[in-house]
Formats: sequence, C-alpha cells, structure tokens
Amino acid sequence: MEFSLYKVHGSMNTFYMLDGAERNDYEELTLKLASLDPQTDGLLVVLPSETANAKMRVINRDGSEASMCGNGLRCVARYVCERDGLEEGVIETMKASLHVKKEQTEQDGIAMYAVEISPVSFQLADLPMAYNGESEWLLKPLPFVSEEISYTAVAVPNPHLIGIVPAEYQTDPTHQQKWAEYFNGPNEYFSDGVNVSYVTKVEDGIFVKTFERGVGFTNACGTAMTASALVSCLAGLAPYGDVNVYNPGGMVKCSVAKEGDSFSLRLTGNATYLSTHRFEWQEDDAKSGFLSSEPLQEQALYEKFIERTSSVTEQFVK
Repeated sequence: MEFSLYKVHGSMNTFYMLDGAERNDYEELTLKLASLDPQTDGLLVVLPSETANAKMRVINRDGSEASMCGNGLRCVARYVCERDGLEEGVIETMKASLHVKKEQTEQDGIAMYAVEISPVSFQLADLPMAYNGESEWLLKPLPFVSEEISYTAVAVPNPHLIGIVPAEYQTDPTHQQKWAEYFNGPNEYFSDGVNVSYVTKVEDGIFVKTFERGVGFTNACGTAMTASALVSCLAGLAPYGDVNVYNPGGMVKCSVAKEGDSFSLRLTGNATYLSTHRFEWQEDDAKSGFLSSEPLQEQALYEKFIERTSSVTEQFVK
C-alpha cells in the first residue's frame, strides 16, 4: 500500500502526517518511519469525524498513542483548514473536540494557528498519579526527588509533571532525565508514565524543556508548554493572559484565562511543512520505504523566525 505523507513540525516537534482511514496498523507504520528517520517524533493521522471537521490520532515514535498533541494539532488544523477552505474549525481528539483557528501570518511568512487545549484537571487520578494518598499535587516539592523544586501534576489531558527550576537544571539536564526515565519505566507513582517538564523564568516569559512520554527529550511539546504556562501563572512567574513560552525548538504563545475554579487554555504557534513523501508499506517490513521525497521551502522562513528567540534559548540549549 502506498501513502502520501507530509513531514511537518510545530516548534520543531516533528511528525509525519497522513490523511487516511481508520486502520489498526498505524503503530507499526510509525515504528518503521521512526527507524528510517531518527528526527521524527511520530505520526499524525487525519481521519474523518462524525462530529467535527476531522479527527486526529497521534502515534509516538515508540508506537504508543497519545491522547493529544498541541504542536501536532496546529499542523493538522492547517491541513484541514486549507483542505476544506476554512478559517477555523473543530478537530476531534481522543478526549475532546477542540477549536482551532488560522491566525495572522507571522511577518516572516510563517503559517500560524491557535488551538484549544482542554480539558484541564489537577486530579491525580486523571493522570494517573499515586502518591501518599493525595488527590492533587500543586507547587510542592516531591521530597524523594528534590527539596528545592516545586512540582505540579496536571492533565491537559496528557499527563504532565511540571517542575519550576533554577537555570542550572536547564543547562545540565541530568536530574530531569534521571527522574523522567524513572517515571516512564516501572514505578509506583505513574502507572502510564508522564511528561516531565522543567520551567525557568526568563525576562519576558518562561523557558521550558520537556522529556516527553514515548519520545524522550523533545524540541517542544505543545501540551507541556501550555501546562507550563498555566503552572507559571499559578506560581506568579507570569501574569494571566498571553505567556511567551520559549523552548529548544523556538517560541509559542500560550493564553491562560482563569474563570472561577476553571481555566481556558490556548496555544498559538507555527504549523510548518518541511517536505512531501510517497511511502510504500508492505507486509514484508524490509521492503517498506520511501519511494520519493520532495523538500519544501518553509523551514528557511521558520529559521528566520527563531533567530529572534536565540538570545533566550542559547543560554539553555548547548
């Protein structure tokens, strides 16, 4: 079987994307793509939906399925809006149907999309996380991990553990990697694993580095950046409203609004097409592979955009 694929990214969180039908072997396809391309974080599948403009499935590079991906959703939003001639729409995901909207193009000519991030829960059962019989964990150290790092557990709906750290934890990721790998292996706290992000205040926002469940350290994780903006507002690192969130892949804006005890979250950033591909998928895995590839020109525009963020990111990304 032959597939037409786009290679896309949001904040350098890079995926292959295909417009397809529901199948039970997308996990195997993703593993094959990951074996051929170490730079991909997984596969985005655009499917028909009975209730929305389209449905999105997200397969991580290790073959596991994520309930949501904010960076991937921006890319799917662009594809569906351009395919169907829309300015905005609704994309069905595993846990919720989310509003997406085309935004004004960046001055460098970059396609920008805003996507809703929802639902939001601080209940440990929704991650799930188990620790000392607690129901929530907000802005407190986990003593067995570190006495100086305040952690918050939140599902958006992907599970996240957000730590607020001084800059030295960003330049040396040893601590973050140790505990992220532990929490994503056999452990008594996170039965399904968790995305672990470390957050540091910078002059006009926050910097976030994420160890993503099923992926490892990633250039950016959309739900992690949005969850980190939410936690930063709760902690007083940033005011409610639009938060500049820097990451190893660039910068996005996360909007955090508090309405009583509930929150509304929105993620705005690039949706960039890198290349198009024809891929042959055969039962004999050894015979599967790319038939052709055509690079596009959008990455050069994105690189101009992220030059403006380099003064922030370079102090943390070596």
